[in-house]
Amino acid sequence: MKILEANAGPLTNFEVLDFLRSKGAAKDPTRVLAKVLPSEYKVFDYLNRTPACNQTREAVIAFVEKSKEYDLAKAEILNIINLRPITPVELFPIIENCDVRMGEEATERMEEMGSMVEHVFPTPQIQPTLEATPNEGNEAETMEEQEGAGDAVEEPIQTT
Repeated sequence: MKILEANAGPLTNFEVLDFLRSKGAAKDPTRVLAKVLPSEYKVFDYLNRTPACNQTREAVIAFVEKSKEYDLAKAEILNIINLRPITPVELFPIIENCDVRMGEEATERMEEMGSMVEHVFPTPQIQPTLEATPNEGNEAETMEEQEGAGDAVEEPIQTT
């Protein structure tokens, strides 16, 4: 890989993740063979838990093209790509002076933009895993354990 222009601008999370994948971060489960630093593995692990893990270069380019009609700043586009907001509540803090710039139909435009983001970027496949409890079949014991868990009170240590 050759750097054509140093410090050309900020990168999206997808671009950073793509770069780390190209260095071999995804291919080395032992984390010894690839030329990836431990700090880069931490970044790689974090970005794999964000919407960037499912994005593609084509989707990012398509979003940038479609977002031109909203007259967004580069930083706003970058934040939308990184965060994948799909509701007006998530979009309003990202877009500066949203009420003024979008006019009276700001909420409608934000809903339209949210549905466009949802359509362009795939839904992240990140779901919290529920660990099976040892007493999975016995609900009475599980409820007793949950109720009893809050009863334990630590007493302060007294020194003389």
